[in-house]
Amino acid sequence: MRMIFRFPENPILRPADVKPSRPDMEVACLLNPGAFVHNGRIGLLLRVAERPVQEDGFISTPVLDPEAPDGMRIVKSSTAERGQASDARLFVHEGQCYLTTLSHLRLAWSDDGVRFEVEPEPVLIGNGKLESFGIEDARVCCIDGVYNITYTAVSDAGYGVGLIRTKDWKTFDREGMIFPPPNKDCALFPEKINGHYYALHRPTHNDIGGPWIWISRSPDLLHWGAHQWIARPRPGWEAMKIGAGAEPIRTPRGWLEIYHAVDAKGEYSLGLLLLDLNDPTKVLARSTSPIMRPAEDYETAGFMQNVVFTNGHVVDGDTVTMYYGAADSVICGARLSIAQMLESLNALDSGE
Repeated sequence: MRMIFRFPENPILRPADVKPSRPDMEVACLLNPGAFVHNGRIGLLLRVAERPVQEDGFISTPVLDPEAPDGMRIVKSSTAERGQASDARLFVHEGQCYLTTLSHLRLAWSDDGVRFEVEPEPVLIGNGKLESFGIEDARVCCIDGVYNITYTAVSDAGYGVGLIRTKDWKTFDREGMIFPPPNKDCALFPEKINGHYYALHRPTHNDIGGPWIWISRSPDLLHWGAHQWIARPRPGWEAMKIGAGAEPIRTPRGWLEIYHAVDAKGEYSLGLLLLDLNDPTKVLARSTSPIMRPAEDYETAGFMQNVVFTNGHVVDGDTVTMYYGAADSVICGARLSIAQMLESLNALDSGE
């Protein structure tokens, strides 16, 4: 059963469509937008990854530093001496690990959900020592008229989850870090359940345990407890790690979550979880195979190969318009049917 209908216009946004935040920077890639509706328009909160124009034989990256001119300093290292890092998106210089780009968040707006106009300036940039390496992969969840933005805050202390709130996308309240490192992929549920807010998130362990999907609850979106894992990687297409996508979708059968998974070769695919409406710690069903995996050229080749990653969607009746990053390079869109996704989840699964 065909479940994913990619936009024929894909990619809908490319790095060339976004003005660099500074004249000495270039936009290297666009990634993983949050999505929302505001005043009848569809908004995307893009992750824009920038870096200085690269010189042959060197790798250079910006770091936010309030004591540096213009609040930014450039770390430059010889590629012959870049050191060893666990990820191609990282490099080591003088014993310190750095990202190869610095990300900020930028708004883009659309009247039809396909053609977007990107604002010329960042709307949110890293702030403080826990965001000195930038802010990434925002998820937007509207609760009682307030847009709650959960995002990855990155620094030399690691990556954690920050929270920013807004009602108008002009003024913002920064609540700071709500899940400390190492943690990311935080997706809020769009309503209280039995008097509590809930969130999916992913702490990461290097030895015992691993990159599994956890769930927690809170009285106020700031203080989180009752932590427990609900799904962990399984052999095959999700052998290495899994993590939440955008906010879970309320359906008559349960909370439907589109999540990402990574196999042993580093390919990112998408699957489905179905959680109990009244007790979302209970997994009712889970995909046994991907509902989407990289297939198009713009998904298989780019800054990273073979990546489809979503943390933003808009729901209208049975239709989910999903926005996703492809190959860590461009922004794309696809449409899915809630009924079809539920139909694919016929077998009960423990989530392990």
